[in-house]
Amino acid sequence: MKKILFIPLLLLLIVIISVFISNSVNNKTNANHNNIINNNDDHNDDKDTVLKVVIDPGHGGKDKGATGASGKYEKDFTLSLSKKVEELLEQESGIQVFMTRTDDSFISQESRYRPKYANKLDADLFISIHGNTFSDPDVSGTETYYYHKNSRLFAKFLQKHVVEATGFRDRGTTKKDLFVVRDTKMPAALIEVGYLTNPQEESKMLTDDIQSRVANSIVEGIKEYKERSEKQGILEWIF
Repeated sequence: MKKILFIPLLLLLIVIISVFISNSVNNKTNANHNNIINNNDDHNDDKDTVLKVVIDPGHGGKDKGATGASGKYEKDFTLSLSKKVEELLEQESGIQVFMTRTDDSFISQESRYRPKYANKLDADLFISIHGNTFSDPDVSGTETYYYHKNSRLFAKFLQKHVVEATGFRDRGTTKKDLFVVRDTKMPAALIEVGYLTNPQEESKMLTDDIQSRVANSIVEGIKEYKERSEKQGILEWIF
């Protein structure tokens, strides 16, 4: 009799244990699944908050740009400075940097590659870096160009910081019909750091010290614009 009662009790115990184990496994699986979803959501949020910045080193290849007082070319100055900006931006969390060229490549103006590249990336900011030129070697100063109204504030921030870094004459910001700032769909600015045809300015612009300071000032201009825009809600669509 005892043996007969023992068998059903044993079967019942096995069923209870099986149900308990099954529930534990299901709960663990659901928890892992929820964690994966949450992690993916966090990853997507991170992607949404990245500020895409395109740096455009002016000229390149057979397009030498301005020839400085020393005989050196603008294309080399712009690439050197742009690489310093790129290096600094890569250290900033929440900012992703892209370059229209990373070597002495020729980019045809007729192709409109520079603005097309930024537009295809759906970039948030575009900065074209240049060195100025004029027939009178005494002409000097830093100036920044923009075209669209939504680029004006960005240009002003860049101009302010770059002038502080160079110590050159502040020539201000100007609206100008240049295709790199006209055809871009995001806030865009073209910086003329200084006059390569001015011997005093060129000699400073070609040094690592000034280039490092200017690169840092460009990054500060980007960060100030980003912070101001977030407060005003201007760039809410980015985040």
